[in-house]
Amino acid sequence: MACRFEVVFNAGEVENATELGVDALDLVEQIEARITVYRDSSEVARLNATAAEGWQSVSPDLFALLQHARDLSVRTGGAFDCSAGALTRAWGFLERRGRVPAGDALVAAKERSGLGLVEFDDAGRRVRFTRPGVELNLGAIGKGWAIDRAVAALGMAGVPSVLVHGGQSSVRARGVQGPALPGRRGWPVGLRHPLRPAERLATITLADRALGTSGSGTQFFIDRGQKLGHILDPRTGRPAAAGVISATVIAPEAADADALSTALYVLGADGLSCVAPAGGAVGAILVLPGATSGSVRVVVANLAEDTCALPAVAGVEVERAG
Repeated sequence: MACRFEVVFNAGEVENATELGVDALDLVEQIEARITVYRDSSEVARLNATAAEGWQSVSPDLFALLQHARDLSVRTGGAFDCSAGALTRAWGFLERRGRVPAGDALVAAKERSGLGLVEFDDAGRRVRFTRPGVELNLGAIGKGWAIDRAVAALGMAGVPSVLVHGGQSSVRARGVQGPALPGRRGWPVGLRHPLRPAERLATITLADRALGTSGSGTQFFIDRGQKLGHILDPRTGRPAAAGVISATVIAPEAADADALSTALYVLGADGLSCVAPAGGAVGAILVLPGATSGSVRVVVANLAEDTCALPAVAGVEVERAG
């Protein structure tokens, strides 16, 4: 998953914290070995190689994840789609060597992308592709899923409070940071200013919740003066062009936070109603260009002020949308 994972315990709270932390990280590695597209031996790579030939059996937990990814794709109108691996490959982002594909290559990749080309046999727990060349890529949901599994395992082991993150962009917290004193809740997590990385934009309190942030600040290339990021819009087959600087989603589970933050980055402000509707279980923070050069507009949706605190900072315009 090309990032560093960390497990954070409260000091002195868990007697065998080192052993449990290593077990949790081993579980993440096991999941990586099953879902990566960079190892031919992985279950996902096997599906990509064989599912166009006919029905392929899928392990129960991975099948449930693929079903959930399908539901999230429907919810976001296709802005999140884990079957767009052919597009990722065509744009060179699979090898982290971004390039603009030739027109015919882009058309061909788009014709091989979309969950409409993936059929599910719910009773038999099987998957097949209706066209050769379809590629599943769980990069926008797999990291969060691994974190969810690690946190669940730690909870089963009796750990009352823990925070697990992958690459600092995917985080899930359980319990309370520090002593469980009256009024203390959750784990405070800083959200970095996307244009000024040394500064904190907001502090989010994760109380048995997860956070996912998407942006193209580090993975992009320049073509004829235009910055093209690695997050693709599956509907167009091209890099997302909604003008978003970063999208952050807070949800009960890290897999949802990851997938929905990717969708929100693609959709922009128009996606807030489906990603983080008022009164729902999901909140969001969308960072957009501000009215003046170097400023940003921060739209906070469905998050209370005690969950998302934004200090007054010059050049930051804040709008709360429910």
